[in-house]
Amino acid sequence: MPAPADRPTAPADRPAAPADRLAPPAAVHRPWHGVLVATALPLDDGLRVDHDRYAEHCAWLVANGCDGVVPNGSLGEYQVLTPEERARVVETAVAAIGGNRVMPGVAAYGSAEARRWAEQAAEAGCSAVMLLPPNAYRADERAVTAHYAEVAGAGLPVVAYNNPIDTKVDLVPELLARLHGEGLVQAVKEFSGDVRRAYRIAELAPELDLLIGADDVALELAVAGAKGWVAGYPNALPKASVELYRAAVAGDLTTALPLYRQLHPLLRWDSRVEFVQAIKLSMDVVGRHGGGCRPPRAPLPPDQEAAVRAATEKAVAAGLA
Repeated sequence: MPAPADRPTAPADRPAAPADRLAPPAAVHRPWHGVLVATALPLDDGLRVDHDRYAEHCAWLVANGCDGVVPNGSLGEYQVLTPEERARVVETAVAAIGGNRVMPGVAAYGSAEARRWAEQAAEAGCSAVMLLPPNAYRADERAVTAHYAEVAGAGLPVVAYNNPIDTKVDLVPELLARLHGEGLVQAVKEFSGDVRRAYRIAELAPELDLLIGADDVALELAVAGAKGWVAGYPNALPKASVELYRAAVAGDLTTALPLYRQLHPLLRWDSRVEFVQAIKLSMDVVGRHGGGCRPPRAPLPPDQEAAVRAATEKAVAAGLA
């Protein structure tokens, strides 16, 4: 067939390009994109992990529009799990929804231990991990860099988790840009609450993906260019949360802003000390299994319980559950 008149033909002495060079590059799977739920962990009456119920919860979240799960985060009470429980939680999530949808937290006091958790995630079939900086002490930049380098050596993409409120180590934009420039992190879950950082990160490291890290700044960070949301309240309200995120990243503020206002009395609990208890209570109210927490977390005091329950019931009445 002759070439179209407006398309010049290649010179006769130039070999044709291989077929694989003519095809567009395949889309790269980035498991941290979209709404990833930092899963609450169901415990039975004896505070034992209910793995069957956890598997069902992961599948329910995906069926309700969420893109994946993040087990063994703070909301999953990883600090009070045995090594055997922690490993099995990851394996349970992978078996329920597939490894491409599971991005475990691999935080640990020691870098070697965090790397072992990353290796366990890889063996279980996960395609990325989320990592806090060293949190046993106020680490300096050299220690932070060495920590991320050690875990990156496990071979999976690493999403940094910046939570200076709890860890006392702040992954400021300049440090994140260096970590990304050295190939140690591919994204950051930003929990500082400082929305201005979104723009600074984009300037210093435009290829570093920003993830919403706190539910109560979800709209602001989505508008600022976030590629994903590591979220807490979808454990109880997945459909409304996903609708909020999709509308916000699309710039549809007509949909997103009223929904955000309705959800915000609950979303702000994600940034409070009692976030695990609050989200689990909301799960109970909407008919899921939240249940108790392992010590030292205690049940919510009566005034907080009443506030969470009332806000959740209002959301249910508004059709958000």
